[in-house]
Amino acid sequence: MQHLDLNEAGFRKENQVVMEERRMRTEDHPQAQVYENLMATTFEANPYRRPVIGWMDDIRHLTLDDVKRWYQRWYVPNNVTLVVAGDITPDAVHKLAQQYFGGIPARALPERKPQVEPAQQGIKRIVVKAPAKVPYLLMAWHAPFLHTNPVEWQPWALKVLSGVLDGGAGSRFGNALIRQQQVASDVSAGYDLLGRGPGLFVVDGTPANGKSVADLEAAIRGQIADIAQHGVRADELERVKAQVIAENVYQRDSVFYQAMLLGQFATVGLPVDEVNNVVAHVSAVTAEQVQQVARQYLVDDDLTVATLDPQPWNNHHDAPAIDMHELR
Repeated sequence: MQHLDLNEAGFRKENQVVMEERRMRTEDHPQAQVYENLMATTFEANPYRRPVIGWMDDIRHLTLDDVKRWYQRWYVPNNVTLVVAGDITPDAVHKLAQQYFGGIPARALPERKPQVEPAQQGIKRIVVKAPAKVPYLLMAWHAPFLHTNPVEWQPWALKVLSGVLDGGAGSRFGNALIRQQQVASDVSAGYDLLGRGPGLFVVDGTPANGKSVADLEAAIRGQIADIAQHGVRADELERVKAQVIAENVYQRDSVFYQAMLLGQFATVGLPVDEVNNVVAHVSAVTAEQVQQVARQYLVDDDLTVATLDPQPWNNHHDAPAIDMHELR
């Protein structure tokens, strides 16, 4: 937080490292390119439209002075969440925090101007051409985060909805799209509760051999429409709730995940005590609530669809697999 030695030689070296990281994680990965283009299309005003690592041109034209200004502006104790987990006592942690951070003065942070995302006015579609063997489909709907939505139960219902669609072997996508209809070789749904800006409900997948992205999109839409019209079954709801409870228990077995959850809740402005209420919130979700959020949020006016149009490889090798949850 202080005394970082920012010098020209070190900056030039790390700048090249970051450019290479971008090449490896994004420019050599067709699915990552689709995700990046979808984010740039979905959001118009919010900074989420820009990749965290930056566009290649941003990195290439970054200067040492840019880095110094960023470091001096944001790396201050009043802009930090410090999380300590393990076999410790609050008094001991407080004493160490005072010892190592207490002498660092706070500084006024730049004013954060409103960056309200304008309402989307109809479905958006983009096609990304990149070297790949198979096509790929990515769909994203605007959806609220936990701390930004005045209706407290809706984000929890969206979390359950994602589990109904994609929550293991018994999920809608696994049963209907992969095994029964055989329209997808893989398909998943994801929704994150926590974030500071606008959120997304995301579905992505790869068509099965002989099927197109249009076939896969239609099948996905069919499952969502069925939930919106007819709701979810009691056994589906209980299965997802059991999975969330088990996941929560397993996370508490890990000191790292305990710390991560506390940090996530704190940095988005939620009470850290809410970490203890995750299971209760999920358990309280009803089938009617899951149906309602499907009807309200998974609609075309809030949807962006990005598809990968595979192009021939020129270097005769395949790009390594990438985890879309990492990007999200």
